[in-house]
Amino acid sequence: FYIKQSFIDGNGKSTSRTIRKLGTLNELLVEHGPTRDDVMAWAKEQARIETEKYELEKENLSIPVVFHPNRKIPHGERRCFDGGYLFLQMVYYELGMDRICRKIRNSHHYEYDLNAILSDLIYTRVLEPGSKRSSYAAAKKFLEPPTYEQHDIYRALSVLASECDLIQSEVYKNSKAVINRNDHILYYDCTNYYFEIEQEEGDKKYGKSKEHRPNPIIQMGLFTDGDGIPLAFSTFPGNQNEQTSLKPLEQKVIEEFGCEKFIFCSDSGLGSENNRLLNHTGNRAYIVTQSIKKLGAEYREAALNRKGFRRLSDNRLVDLEQLDENDYDELFYKEEPYSTKKLENRLLITYSPKYAAYQKEIRTKQVERALHMLKDGNHKKTSKNPNDPARFIDKAAVTKDGEKADILYFLDKSKIAEEERYDGLYAVCTDLFDDNPADLLKVSEGRWQIEACFRIMKTDFEARPVYVRREDRIQAHFLICFLSLLFYRLLEKKLGGTYTCCEILDTLRSFQFADIQGQGFMPVYEVTALTDRLHELLGFATDYEFLTKSRMKTIEKLSKQR
Repeated sequence: FYIKQSFIDGNGKSTSRTIRKLGTLNELLVEHGPTRDDVMAWAKEQARIETEKYELEKENLSIPVVFHPNRKIPHGERRCFDGGYLFLQMVYYELGMDRICRKIRNSHHYEYDLNAILSDLIYTRVLEPGSKRSSYAAAKKFLEPPTYEQHDIYRALSVLASECDLIQSEVYKNSKAVINRNDHILYYDCTNYYFEIEQEEGDKKYGKSKEHRPNPIIQMGLFTDGDGIPLAFSTFPGNQNEQTSLKPLEQKVIEEFGCEKFIFCSDSGLGSENNRLLNHTGNRAYIVTQSIKKLGAEYREAALNRKGFRRLSDNRLVDLEQLDENDYDELFYKEEPYSTKKLENRLLITYSPKYAAYQKEIRTKQVERALHMLKDGNHKKTSKNPNDPARFIDKAAVTKDGEKADILYFLDKSKIAEEERYDGLYAVCTDLFDDNPADLLKVSEGRWQIEACFRIMKTDFEARPVYVRREDRIQAHFLICFLSLLFYRLLEKKLGGTYTCCEILDTLRSFQFADIQGQGFMPVYEVTALTDRLHELLGFATDYEFLTKSRMKTIEKLSKQR
């Protein structure tokens, strides 16, 4: 009979060691018999005692460390390591990305570790975004540094690009086992990314940049579910009309993802009649914003008519002219029929006193700037900016007794009055005629989530400018950005939406560990409620004064469990 202890050795392998030899059965029967069961009961009690002793020793364990103040650190010896990727690694393996990489390997021939490359590219895009070369350098600072070479990354990008559709559909299907996907509502929007080049090349075309840059751009269409979690994306040339990007991506979502019943929601720029018609068939419907200014004259005047509005909270008729300060935070709506060439629509017009006051305040400041422009003689308009104060400045030619005409610039109060008519108004167009207006408006208001996704990708993950040139590697770059966003949003959802993007990213990026003379690691990050929550969610803790190498290996192993 022996008492043994199982443990993970320094190489991460499971093994065991003998703690105490109890004796043979014949020897133990003499003192602890008379039966074998009596011996087993005694042996188990001894094992319990040894376990208590071990736990007590572990609690009081101290590791002496000797430092030499006169000994210099050797060149090239790394002593600080990043560990924030461990929390993203948990999400990576939960989504079965390693299985997807094995599936890809079956149809390609390569020697490098695609799983290691893809995971590191995702982690570094979240934690330390940059070029692929800088991502490789950043991954070297991880507790588990790369075992591949830098040139393997570029070869892997071509493989990832060729399997882009497969990866998206597989990740979506796997994610449904991790969380409940709200795929009955799909938000769609487009943005573009610039390249620091001066000539068009491939899909990099001159187009209308969202950032008003003169560089060639490439465009991205993105679907998210009703909770703002990315679902699918596509890229298309920078000079292509973004409205035509919807149909091929939506077809892929229907056929490859199995999403057949959903409500399509987008802004008015992507809510063309053809795109509405596309989602007016089968089990699909649409809710899109509608520009009141672009309505036909008859529908526009009906929308601007301040009669017939109801308070959304109690559905009571109200007179917008009789509102007081108690109605400041209320929302009011009315419905109007709206027919186009191919569709009968339901038009919801809303009015918000709070939004009206905001628009009035902004315009008042713009009018003040317009008056300063008149005073300074600066009347130039910025055509790319619809909020340019110069739009309120008009001019007229004035003559005196047949003399040469003088150009007179003045503040056009009629334009100001015309804009005031639209203050506080917002319209939504849908083919859902029986649904509650409050539910429809709530879906439409959720579009901010996809806009937040684009902001995170561009600002926090630095998806642009794009540093790769070849078309396939550009596609792989955006796939990595898409997956990084998906991983982040899933982690954010696990945290319950109680922390801001900056708080989560700053915390993940702060997880650093100092190597103490090769014996183990000392955490050098600030322990907070968020670090506690991350440890609680993912089933391991790193906030001890000292972590032995074997303990860190166990944590690394736990982060790869599903």
